Amino acid sequence: MLAKLMSFLLLGIVRFLTGSQARWYGCPPKAEQRIYFANHQSHADMVLIWAALPEELRTITRPIAAKDYWTKTPFRQWITTAVFNAVYVDRQATPARPAPATPAEAVSVVDAMARAGTDADTAMAGGPDPSPEAPPRVPTPEELRATLPPGDPLAPLVRALESGDSIVIFPEGTRGHGDEPQPFKSGLFKLAQMFPQVVLVPAWINNVQRVMPKGEVVPVPILCSVTFGAPIALERGEERRPFLDRARAAVLALRDI
Repeated sequence: MLAKLMSFLLLGIVRFLTGSQARWYGCPPKAEQRIYFANHQSHADMVLIWAALPEELRTITRPIAAKDYWTKTPFRQWITTAVFNAVYVDRQATPARPAPATPAEAVSVVDAMARAGTDADTAMAGGPDPSPEAPPRVPTPEELRATLPPGDPLAPLVRALESGDSIVIFPEGTRGHGDEPQPFKSGLFKLAQMFPQVVLVPAWINNVQRVMPKGEVVPVPILCSVTFGAPIALERGEERRPFLDRARAAVLALRDI
């Protein structure tokens, strides 16, 4: 009950300060599983997107929250868990350990051994030349998720998506200070590989950095908006950097709409 009251109060405050205008330019506000990815200039980005979504989407959409910032005080932690239902992420990755062989690697090794044995037998028997090596099998989304280390920063996002939630992410990783987003990091690409059925929706957040400039604690009333664009999808065989550049361009294209 208290969380519901706080939700109404925050919606009123955010909409009073920012207007919280949502502009659905490339897709309708549809209740389907989505990954919203947006530019990142303020800790208030999460709050603005949450307030811009209609209620039926807010209840199924979980924004990500920097764990070190949003758990710094008991009140921040309560707000992000009870009101926003946020997914905490560690901005510092857990030190990497030698990864075990993935299912795809295991399959590849076993297949290679089997082919080697068969080809050797064929050659010894005076049969045809050994067959050329087949291309490695592409891991399935399930295999990719199964081999993600528990300490990986993407792990909580994967769990949220596996449970059927939509999420809001900021692929830059850290807040930018220029007019354009920084290059996107690999997380969006990995999630697109692991969840090909989830709709990827770009979004441009405008003016929020002027509401809560870095280092300030008192918000300033400024009209803000969130523009949602046409969904994109990871193409078959598309490499990481071309996809991330295309996703960034889709966000940037919404800036002047």
